[in-house]
Parts: sequence; structure tokens; C-alpha cells
Amino acid sequence: MNLEAMAQALEASGDYRVLRKISPRTQVTPEDGSDKRTGLFVDVETTGLDPERHEIIELAMVPFTYSRDGRVFTIGEPFHGLQEPREPISAEITAITGITQEMVTGHQLDPHAVDAFVENVDLIVAHNAPFDRRFLERYSPIFQTKPWACSIAQIDWRAEGFEGTRLGYLVAGAGYFYDRHRALNDCYAALELLAKPLPRTGQPALGQMLDTARQITWRIWAVHAPFDLKDVLRDRGYKWNPGTNGSLRAWSIDVAQDDREAELTFLQNEVYRGVIDLPIKRIDAYNRFSARA
Repeated sequence: MNLEAMAQALEASGDYRVLRKISPRTQVTPEDGSDKRTGLFVDVETTGLDPERHEIIELAMVPFTYSRDGRVFTIGEPFHGLQEPREPISAEITAITGITQEMVTGHQLDPHAVDAFVENVDLIVAHNAPFDRRFLERYSPIFQTKPWACSIAQIDWRAEGFEGTRLGYLVAGAGYFYDRHRALNDCYAALELLAKPLPRTGQPALGQMLDTARQITWRIWAVHAPFDLKDVLRDRGYKWNPGTNGSLRAWSIDVAQDDREAELTFLQNEVYRGVIDLPIKRIDAYNRFSARA
């Protein structure tokens, strides 16, 4: 029975849509002599959302090679490990991750093995890099030394016709399904997604993410901004930072390099009504999504 032929016949009718299961593969696009780099897709499962209080209980890392324009060539052998936390895993976390206390009992990640796996990669990618990067940088300093990219924030999924950015939703929209919520499966699913052309632009999803990741932006903090102008700042795209994890307690915005001076002029003329020395920071792939930024 030719299942693929049956699937194609169903799709050709216009009355059915068939989802294909993602299976790990080693070859994606044939190499053509282009400059080749090594990426590492990472995913962690944790006991909570706060890197200062919660712990990693599962780590998956899948290496892949890619071209500068975003074609995925090969997918390598993964790293996968479980870790027993200091506090028991709650029922809520088990419901979210599928990981029970019994599964992690007696398991510990080997930090030397993790560092060796990461050492020679050119780029680290995660689906929600602000989450994964903060946990992994606390786990090992080696994650601070690498440029990072995010397959949520650095691809304009909405412009490509998607209404959400959750990995399962994006994968289904691309015509696939997979066993969700385990770190290794998430890595393979995300890599499959990144290897596909985007539905409207036709650019490889990885290519758009790389283009965005290479850009330099500037983070501007509107410290001591007048309270009655909070709606003006919010409407312009500023986000409120409550001052946790060592960050400034202030409104902030990230702007492109070419827009930096215009934004400072706006703040001077419309918010502070005079010259003010505001804290600004250069953001690139080496510190973007990190608590250090």
C-alpha cells in the first residue's frame, strides 16, 4: 500500500489536508560547495520559569550544518540528558513536560560533556531563546560565548500567514505533526520547520532568522519617564521592565541601528522635554536574549 500516493490523492481532492509525521533525518539539502557552518538547536525542560530559582531537568542539543543563506545541509547526532533537581518535580511540571520524578531520579548532566558538545559550534538556536538562553547561561559559561538566534522572535511568522508562534502550531501549519513536549522531539521538529521555505516569501525560514540575527540593534531605557506618558511609550513599542534579574526598572525599546538617533530625539522632545543622558546598550547575537543585556 503506497501511503504517500494515498495522501497525495486526498490532498489533490481539495477536501482533505494530510499531516505527515516528522522523523529524524541526517540529510536535508545536498551540499554544493557553499561555505558551511555548524549550528546547534537546543531545548530545555525545567521545573519552572525563573532561572534563579528553577532547574533544568532535560537538555537536548541537535547539531546541524547550514549555508550562510539559510539552507540546512545535514543534521548530526544529538546530545540528550536528564537531570534530577534538588526539589521534587511538581505534578504541574509533569503535566506540561511529560517528565516524572521517577524518570530523572539518579540522572545528572555531565557539564564537561555539555561544554565539549557546544565548544565548536558557530551558532546556537532555540524556539524561545530568551527562556533557554537564561537557563543555559546559568548552567555553563560556554553558552555566553556563542551567538544566539530565536526561531520565534526572528522570523515574521504573521507576515507569512501564521496566526501563532507556538512550535506545535507552526509545525501543523507546515503540514507535519510530532510527539510534542519532549526536548529532543522539539529540536527535530523546529529544524524541519527551519529547513522549509516560508509560504509567502519562499525564503528558507532559517535564512530569514539568520538575516535578523545578524542585525545590530540598540536598547534604550527611558529611565524616570513621566508616569502620565506611559501610554505614549507603550503605544510606541516600549516595554516595561520591573527591575528583576538585575535589569533597570524602566521602559525600554530595541531599535535598529539606523533608528537610534531618531528615537533619542523623540524621547528628548516628546518625553523629557530637554536633553537627558539615557542608558543605551548595543545588542547583537552575542548578548541578545541574555540576562546580560
